[in-house]
Amino acid sequence: MRLRPPARALLVATAVAILGVFPLIFSSPTSTSIAVFTLIFMVAACAWNMFAGSSGYIALGHAVYFGCGAYTLTLLANHLGFAAGWGVFALVPVAGIVAGLIAVPTGLIALRARRHTFVVITIAFMFIFQLAAFNLGFTGGSSGLQPPTPLWSVDTYNLNFYYVTAVVLLATFVLTWLVRRSRFGLQLLSIRDDEERARGLGVRVARVKLSAFVLSAIPVGMVGGIYAYFLGQIFPQFAFDPLFDLSIALMAFIGGLGTLVGPLLGALVLESLQQYFTVQYGSSQAYLIIYGALFLVVVLLLPRGVIPSLEELISRARAEPPEQGPEEPGRTADTIEAVR
Repeated sequence: MRLRPPARALLVATAVAILGVFPLIFSSPTSTSIAVFTLIFMVAACAWNMFAGSSGYIALGHAVYFGCGAYTLTLLANHLGFAAGWGVFALVPVAGIVAGLIAVPTGLIALRARRHTFVVITIAFMFIFQLAAFNLGFTGGSSGLQPPTPLWSVDTYNLNFYYVTAVVLLATFVLTWLVRRSRFGLQLLSIRDDEERARGLGVRVARVKLSAFVLSAIPVGMVGGIYAYFLGQIFPQFAFDPLFDLSIALMAFIGGLGTLVGPLLGALVLESLQQYFTVQYGSSQAYLIIYGALFLVVVLLLPRGVIPSLEELISRARAEPPEQGPEEPGRTADTIEAVR
């Protein structure tokens, strides 16, 4: 099902309006805190899907770029003497650039492999970076690091982070949309469908895959920096967390892998639930049970993800002819046809 341009524009405008007014309507610190974490994961899932959903290469190592973004912002803010406040947000793009630069060598190595081997290599990189963060001196080891703490009031603290993250989300979504509509995006889709055939048709497969991989790492690094600044501390086990990779992949799969809106919907539902359960029941990780249950429901009932499955159901409903009642006695076929 494809919406016409006016309908798409109206839908996007409505979503942006809701995004803008949400923290003004639900202004409690708990609600806005959940919203900030949800936006962070929406950015990460959208960026991850830009590579994995388009190329067919399922990466489970984007926590590397999330953690590198977090440590980049924290280290630069501390060593360059940034005063706590809005100025630290200027380091968010730098965190994304550093994550993108790190994605170049890791991508060159990982993308030499295919499919399952690629997945294993990305996981290995994640644990290598986690161990490095535990043992390198400048990362603070297991004691972690603390970025500058902004002295904002309780009413505005979450609000400031919310709108900064919302801007990053909009930029990431626009980037994903532009990639999808470009020749570059078509090349990625051809790689997903048949990599050897794409190579035979002249697609520079290695370059295209690496470019998409690096592009997907940049927004993840940016929200990693926001995450560290928002929490006011960063530790290796949370910066380079394997559950982060599983979460964003699950969000994309549940919403609809390879779609524009699917990962956003998946992140909105799953991360909001996870944060809500954390607030209600502490760090019992009960949300993992919810994750598993939702995943099973989607796999059994909506195997292609929520968005593609709903589109397919709506298309089928529109294609089916209307049900006809029993033919009334005394009416000829011509009369019935005229009534129709």
